[in-house]
Amino acid sequence: MNALLGVIAIMAALGGSAALAVTGWRVSRGNRPATALRKPVTGMVLGAVGAMVVLQVAIVTDDFTIGYVADVTAAATPLLFKVASAWAALEGSIVLWGLVLALFTWWVGRRVVEGDGLGAAAMGMLGLVGVFWFGLMVTVANPFAVCTAPAAVGCAATSWSPLAAAVAPAQGLGPNPLLQNHILMAIHPPMLYLGYVGMTVPYAFAMAALLRGDGGKVWLDRTHRWSLISWTFLSLGLLLGAWWSYEVLGWGGYWAWDPVENAALIPWLVATAFIHSAVVQRRRGMLQAWNFVLIIAAFSLTILGTFLTRSGVIDSVHSFTQSPIGPALLGFLGVVVLGSMALLAWRLESVASSPRLESLASREGLFLFNNLLLTVFALTVLIGTLYPLLVEAFGGGQLSVGRPFFDRAAVPLAFSLLLVMGLGPITPYRVARPAVVWPRIRTPLRVALVAGGAAVLVGVRSVATVIAVVLAAFVIGVIARHLITLSAARPGRPLAAMATVVSGDRPYWGGQVAHIGIALCAVAIATSSALATRGEVTLVPGETGQAAGYCVRYDGPFTVNEPNRVVEGANVTLLGEDCTTAIRTMAPRVNRYPNSPQPVASPDVRTGLVEDVYVTLAGGGTTELVISVAVFPLMWLLWAGGLIVVAGGLWSVSGRRRAQRPVAAPKVTVDG
Repeated sequence: MNALLGVIAIMAALGGSAALAVTGWRVSRGNRPATALRKPVTGMVLGAVGAMVVLQVAIVTDDFTIGYVADVTAAATPLLFKVASAWAALEGSIVLWGLVLALFTWWVGRRVVEGDGLGAAAMGMLGLVGVFWFGLMVTVANPFAVCTAPAAVGCAATSWSPLAAAVAPAQGLGPNPLLQNHILMAIHPPMLYLGYVGMTVPYAFAMAALLRGDGGKVWLDRTHRWSLISWTFLSLGLLLGAWWSYEVLGWGGYWAWDPVENAALIPWLVATAFIHSAVVQRRRGMLQAWNFVLIIAAFSLTILGTFLTRSGVIDSVHSFTQSPIGPALLGFLGVVVLGSMALLAWRLESVASSPRLESLASREGLFLFNNLLLTVFALTVLIGTLYPLLVEAFGGGQLSVGRPFFDRAAVPLAFSLLLVMGLGPITPYRVARPAVVWPRIRTPLRVALVAGGAAVLVGVRSVATVIAVVLAAFVIGVIARHLITLSAARPGRPLAAMATVVSGDRPYWGGQVAHIGIALCAVAIATSSALATRGEVTLVPGETGQAAGYCVRYDGPFTVNEPNRVVEGANVTLLGEDCTTAIRTMAPRVNRYPNSPQPVASPDVRTGLVEDVYVTLAGGGTTELVISVAVFPLMWLLWAGGLIVVAGGLWSVSGRRRAQRPVAAPKVTVDG
């Protein structure tokens, strides 16, 4: 029954999407009233919500007659991770994608009124995108495929037809051990998907503007908040992913330049460039064609990210051809890129005309430099990620592009971005004269040099770390000085004046808050990478040893049987340098899950204001244990900085929205 209901729901969403694609364009041409959009949107939303509800019911009730449920969950799986299993694998994650797309489409449709040709055309584009995703669900990525041949655990074969004779296995396979080892994995993927899918909205408006031949910045004004919301969710998704890696994987890091990580970082970089470039067009009418290129790239990269993480191509470049899902995603990506760029080329004459840049020494010039750096950064990561796959595809050999390549490319780009980040907000538009800029940066520059000197005095000898501290202090100093200067010009108490200033221009000050967060993250990344210390010690129960500047005492092993796993760990007491003063009792462990031969090591982390102490089990036998200790300075700054970035994004979109109900526009006749 669940399989049949699920397929019916997906078909309803697919039908609603197809109807919306047609109706949206007809409304845009003035052939139908705007109210005609309601029924298709309702069908799309009800179908998408229904599909997710049915999938969740099937998972929670252990309906193993559905192949997806049998392969991603088990009866003993805790409820939280059962719910999260709905997006733990490809088919379920596409259901989540479709649900978010449908809800976003409904939200956009609420502001489409009579005569709003651009909004109606954008709704048609959203429907067209929905046709692909719901079509994927109803064909090659059916989450409700019926299990027809059970395996010992899980499902061995499925049938697309919901009416096929179902045979449920005795037990489900269970989620991937890594996906049920920490609560962050229940939150991290949905946040990324909210960011990924959110990019569909500005893309839809951009394509609608090109189809209608609408130049100018109207589509940017209509999607400004959507761009910020998507970027904020992408930022939160990246932060939670790094946090999960640090807390769960046990290798002591938070970013490894893994293809899955890069697949989320690249769209974030391009989206960041787009948000900054859009400011220039909205303020000065410049970079019109470039903004179309950026939003096409940002949306396309979200599809590429889905292809990389869900097609199996990362495991082997040939594995994705074993399933039709990989080629379908790749084909959709090709259609989006080629179709969008062809449309832009068709309308290039109407969008390429814009005011010329008066001087590179201006805010526009710095925004342009910012875009150049972010684009080069994104291209570098993209090339490093795809190059091994291309070599394997065309040459047959396997190679990897490791961390040294990415680090060598990222460090100078990141430093340059920090410098531009500090100069941009206080540089005037059109022409920035030294007599105007110097007083604004003089005090922050002194503060930055003092901060760098202080870092050297406390023993920091890493040049890159000192540069990061100087640039971060400069960025924060410029923002603080600007806020203090504006607040001093207002009457009243200083704090009240600051609150008035920050509330008066939320998009601008939200951006400055995000800049502060990024500056703090830069310091944390530099210190935790360059100044970290690591050590290992082999101990028997009751023995004490030294590693990474700390003494550790192995008090003894422990074993805990939980419903879905067996936890094997060690009680370890962290001692001071005198090896007598107890600091904290820690419990690193290894989690063993049924139906999975690979155990998952979980560290125990002591977080402090100065440093994190990271303890993991590195090996050993029945009588002795190898304990790994790592010390990471100022790690808390990374998580605090990331949260500040997210807070800046939220502040940018907060507050009462100005009444911008679209007014009736004359009917547009499209050439051809």
